[in-house]
Amino acid sequence: MADDQNPTIMNHVSVGTDDLKLAGDFYDNIMSTLGAKRLFEEDFAIAYGKQWPEFWVQLPFNQKKPTPGNGVHIAFMAPDREAVDAFYVAAIDGGGTCGGKPGEREYAPEYYAAFVFDMVGNKLEAVHMPL
Repeated sequence: MADDQNPTIMNHVSVGTDDLKLAGDFYDNIMSTLGAKRLFEEDFAIAYGKQWPEFWVQLPFNQKKPTPGNGVHIAFMAPDREAVDAFYVAAIDGGGTCGGKPGEREYAPEYYAAFVFDMVGNKLEAVHMPL
């Protein structure tokens, strides 16, 4: 049975950080390029989204050093190609590193994306493609 009230299977995704202030500054900038904003903040986490907290950056619960998952990346929907470009610039200017400059990819027709790594090494993607 389809659930028209919940068009996604995702509730939220979390990545770790060991510096919530630095991560907050970084993610405030890149999330704003996608139309998302900070929706929740506590001393252990910051959450972003458009309507609900879909993406979290947080201190690891076990209090160990945060590490990125090998083979894991998180792709964010961008409203247009300009937002993909702005996402990339904001990430690089904010201390992230390049994982693939903005451009068309061969994954699907008109798939336009950019890949970056945050300060911990989490791989992030902004993608625009017609639905």
